[in-house]
Amino acid sequence: MQTVENPFSQESQKPIGALLQARGLITSQDLDKALAFQRQFKGRLGSVLVRMGALSEDALLPVLSEQLGLSLLAVDQLPSLPGEILGAIQLSGLSPEWFADQQLVIWEGADGVIHCASRNPIDSNLQETLAIAMGEYSQSWHFVRTQDLERLLKLIQLSPEAEYEDEVAHLRELAEEAPVIELVGNVLAQAIDEGASDIHIEPEENTFEVRYRIDGVMQARLNQPRERFDAVASRIKLISGMDIAERRLPQDGRITMRASGADMDIRVSALPGVHGESIVMRLLPKERSNLNLEWLGMEADHLAQFSRWVQEPHGIILVTGPTGSGKSTTLYAALDAANDRSKKIITVEDPVEYKLAGVTQIQTHSEIGYDFARALRAILRQDPDVIMIGEIRDLETAEIAVQSALTGHLVLSTLHTNDALSAFTRLLDMGVEPFLVASSVRAVQAQRLVRKLCDQCARPAEPPPAIVEISLQLRELYPTLLSQAPAWRVPAGCPHCRGSGYRGRIGIYELVEVSPAIKNAVMQRTTAGEMVGLARQEGYRSLREDGLIKAWRGLTSIDEVLRVTGIGESEE
Repeated sequence: MQTVENPFSQESQKPIGALLQARGLITSQDLDKALAFQRQFKGRLGSVLVRMGALSEDALLPVLSEQLGLSLLAVDQLPSLPGEILGAIQLSGLSPEWFADQQLVIWEGADGVIHCASRNPIDSNLQETLAIAMGEYSQSWHFVRTQDLERLLKLIQLSPEAEYEDEVAHLRELAEEAPVIELVGNVLAQAIDEGASDIHIEPEENTFEVRYRIDGVMQARLNQPRERFDAVASRIKLISGMDIAERRLPQDGRITMRASGADMDIRVSALPGVHGESIVMRLLPKERSNLNLEWLGMEADHLAQFSRWVQEPHGIILVTGPTGSGKSTTLYAALDAANDRSKKIITVEDPVEYKLAGVTQIQTHSEIGYDFARALRAILRQDPDVIMIGEIRDLETAEIAVQSALTGHLVLSTLHTNDALSAFTRLLDMGVEPFLVASSVRAVQAQRLVRKLCDQCARPAEPPPAIVEISLQLRELYPTLLSQAPAWRVPAGCPHCRGSGYRGRIGIYELVEVSPAIKNAVMQRTTAGEMVGLARQEGYRSLREDGLIKAWRGLTSIDEVLRVTGIGESEE
C-alpha cells in the first residue's frame, strides 16, 4: 500500500486563522469570535468562519489547500460519469451508502491512483478505513467545493430514501444562497411598498415571471431565467414551512415578517403546473388602523343603513361578492362598529386575517375535522352576542347560523353570489327551508372594489350620451347624493401611479333589507330577478348605479365601473 503525501512548507504550517488574517480575508474580531465558538461547540475553524459569514468557501479552500498540501480540484478535474465512481467503489468492497454517509467520493485516475474527495480530507479515520479497503492501491486526497461534492454524490445511484435526503439537502442549499435570499426579500419588500395584495411567481418553459396584484389588477414586475426558479421556489417554501422537496402536490404555508414598518402575515400557496409550481403569496397586514365603516366608501344613505343593521340584536346579515371584493374587510369594520365592549363577540374564520382587540377569534383546521360547523356548535356554549362566520359554505353551517339567529344572536357572514338578491336563492339551493331563510336573514349587502383615479394625473372628460341619460335618472332618484355638478374624469397615467392612471380602491355597494314583501317573495321561492322590482320600491340601487354615482363625483372612471360590474347588467 502506498499513500501520496505532500511536503508542508514552513509558511503553510501556520494556523489557518493566522493565514487567513495575514491575507486580509478575515479580521481579528472575526477570528476571536470563531475561536470562542470553536472552544464551546467544537468543529473546524474554517467551517466555523464560513458559517459565521466571515468569508466564503471559495476564499477558504485555496488557503487550506496551501496549508495542508492537498490540491483543490477544479470542475474539469472531476469525474463526470457515475461509472467512474461506482467502479472505484466496487474495488473498495464498501457500500455506496457508506460513501454517501461519509460524504466521500473516489475514482481511479489514468495512472492507477485512487483519487479521494471529501468534506474533510484530513480525517485520519477516514483515510485509514479507505487505505485498508483499497489494499495495494495508492490514494491521493483532495479538497473540492461543496457544490461539486454534492454533484459527485448525486452520480451514485442510492436508495430512494438517500436520493430524497440528497435532493432535500441540495434544495436547502440553493435556498440559503445569498443572491436568492436577497431576490426573495426584495420581491416581498417591493410588493409591500407598492400596496400589492398578492404576489404571483409563475414559471414558463424558459423564464419565470413575478407579477403583483395591485388594486385588483395584475401587473408584471420581474422576468428571470428559468434556471433561477427552483432556488427561488425553494427559498419561499423553506421560510413558509413547506416541504421543499415536494413538487407534485399542492401545499400551503405561512410567513410572518416585518417590512416597510409593518408586521405582515403572508399566506403562501404552491400549485404544481406543467413548467413547475405556481406560487402565490397573499399579503395581509397584521394590524389595520382603518377598519371602520366610514373608511369603506359607502354613500351616506348606505352607511346609515348598514350602521343600523350591525346594531340589531339578532338575525343574519350577509355580505356577498366574489373573492377579492373586500367582504372580510367589511365584516371586520362591522365588528368594530358593533364592539362597544358590552357584547361578547366571537369569530370563526379560515384564515384569521386581522387581529381585533376585544374579539375572540377562532381559526378552523379542516385537516383535523375542526370546520365551521363544529366550531359554531362549540361557540354557542360560550354565551356570544355577536357571531361572525368567515363563510357559509354548506348546509350544516347555514342551518347552525339560522338557528343562532333565531335564538337571539346577531350573525355576520359572507356568501359567494354575484348580487345581493341572489343570496336568498343560494341559501335555498343549499337546502335551507324557505320559512327559515325568510325569518332569520335581516339584510344582505353585495359589494365590489373599483380602482380610484390617480389625483395627480386624472383629467376631465365627457361621458357617452347613454351614461349621461342614466346619470340624470339617478340624480332624480338621489338628489342629495348627486347635488353637486358632475366631475367625470378619465385616467391618464403618471409616475405617481406607475402609469396605470389609478391609485387605491373604493367599494361600490347594493343593500337589500328584508321587508315583509321580500320575506313573502322568499317564502314563495321568487327568483332574484323578480325580487328586483320589490327591492326598487324600497330604495334599492344596483352595484353599477352606485359605481356611476362615484364616477359622477370623479372618484373613479366609467370604464372602471363597467369593468367591475360587467357590460350586460340586466336592468340596463
